[in-house]
Amino acid sequence: MPRRKSRKPLTKERVLAQAIALADADGIEGLTMRKLGQTLGVEAMSLYNHVANKGELVAAMVESVVERFDLPDDEPAWDAAIRRCAISAHDLLIEHRWACSLALIPSNVEAVGGPRLRYMEWLLRRLREAGFPAEIAYSAYHALDSHIFGFTLWQLGHAAAARALSTDEDFGALAERLIVQMRPTHPYLAEHGEQHMAAGPDDGRREFEFGLDLILDGLKKLRRRR
Repeated sequence: MPRRKSRKPLTKERVLAQAIALADADGIEGLTMRKLGQTLGVEAMSLYNHVANKGELVAAMVESVVERFDLPDDEPAWDAAIRRCAISAHDLLIEHRWACSLALIPSNVEAVGGPRLRYMEWLLRRLREAGFPAEIAYSAYHALDSHIFGFTLWQLGHAAAARALSTDEDFGALAERLIVQMRPTHPYLAEHGEQHMAAGPDDGRREFEFGLDLILDGLKKLRRRR
């Protein structure tokens, strides 16, 4: 008689990994406890041994993404360290597009801890240790954090709009038709549209780094003047 294959034990790590995979595929709106249980081969009620409810599950999913932000203390140059952090955060938030808006505010603002607060503390510490006074670090933090999350949200919004527009016809054909219509009255916007069409798949990453480098260059000039 063949031996029955033992079922892999259900753990919080497995629950989180599968929930993230489902959200990546279907969006956070498509994630339900029932669907999650089905993909794990368990009843939905079994999930509540590991998370109290869907809200706690989503908060843990967001934390698992933010926890992977690179916070390099092995990099002595403050600007190189912050650049590494910002690029890793952008890449992760693009990979897990459902997480960006949810990561803007810590899930539990009363708790002193968690990956989001660790990232905030790290960024402020690197700025202060670089020699920026508190009032400059305050503004520099906002410029950097808003670029990381704001540009990423902008990029995700444009990608979602492109997907929505391409449901009825090929997006490339639609864009080319709109560019032709705009060219007589909005020549620079048409030119901009052509540049978008010619850009490769890494265009979002390049444009993110362009803005990031402008901020860092401005901070370096400000630091030299002090």
